[in-house]
Amino acid sequence: MQAVFCPNISLFPMTTRPLLALLTWLALLGLCALPAAQAQTYPAKPIRLVIPFPPAGATDIIGRVVAQKLGDALGQSIVVDNKPGAGGAIGSDVGAKAAPDGYTLLIATSSTHSVGPALSSKLPYDTVKDFTPIIHLADSPHVLVVSSVTPYKSVNELVAAAKAKPGSLNYGSSGVGTIVQLTAEEFKLATKTDIVHVPYKGTALVFGDLATGQVTMMFDNIVSVQPSLQSGKVRPLGVTSARRSALMPNVPTMIEAGVPDFVSDAYFGLWGPAGTPAAVVAKINAEANKILLTADLKERFAQLGCVPVGGTPQTFAQHINSETAKWTHVVKAAGIKPE
Repeated sequence: MQAVFCPNISLFPMTTRPLLALLTWLALLGLCALPAAQAQTYPAKPIRLVIPFPPAGATDIIGRVVAQKLGDALGQSIVVDNKPGAGGAIGSDVGAKAAPDGYTLLIATSSTHSVGPALSSKLPYDTVKDFTPIIHLADSPHVLVVSSVTPYKSVNELVAAAKAKPGSLNYGSSGVGTIVQLTAEEFKLATKTDIVHVPYKGTALVFGDLATGQVTMMFDNIVSVQPSLQSGKVRPLGVTSARRSALMPNVPTMIEAGVPDFVSDAYFGLWGPAGTPAAVVAKINAEANKILLTADLKERFAQLGCVPVGGTPQTFAQHINSETAKWTHVVKAAGIKPE
């Protein structure tokens, strides 16, 4: 909120008070017109889009697609600035501390804005107080796969085996505190099973042990598992989205497979720093919603295993809060401690 100087009219002679009152009213009227004028002139220069992960990853690819399409819609170039490190915390902090003028935006994920705060209270930023949600860009479901050397052909068979011999099955993940681990722990809570965690330094390392049966199962991004699916080394049992994935339409959702209410997607979104003008947020949101409906963006997202979402800043904020509460519960229930 911009500070407004209001003179004490009673201190001035009667003859000047009407003029001062008029000037004060005009000043206030001008301030009220600022947001609308700001939206009309924005953007007047290139915009920086901070991506808190390295090039070539899913967030980077989505960010670059959005940068090009949104830049065209706004009539200004959007320059991508990768700031990787600390699981996305370094780049997110850059986005949080930028000037709140709409010329620095951040594209980040549930890992930085819901899982991160669920795992640690020592992040350099507050995911609620330091950011302005703009739009929920996309969701990325996971798929539950099992080693092809196992006998399990359905989620129900897997759950039955886990319950018959608690602790006899295991799952691989890309490390402690990752969305891959948390999704598996959420599955354990939902099915009341005891399945042992085997952490690796990246999901790519898990697939070798999945192929031989040393690892029973894993949740991972739909695109990441495609090579192992095509080679026949793993078997898909269910996707974590509310609807079946276009990339594997014959694979049931986890709900269809027998796990009630199990929907667990990673989200991607666009933020500005706290204090970003509402008119600027509204303009970016409106243009972003339009580009999410375009055929070429939908096709590119589908290739990444993502589903465009869209909506208002308010619905995005509600989704962030809901996901943060969910992952906080999973972290506490599973006793997960970040390494």
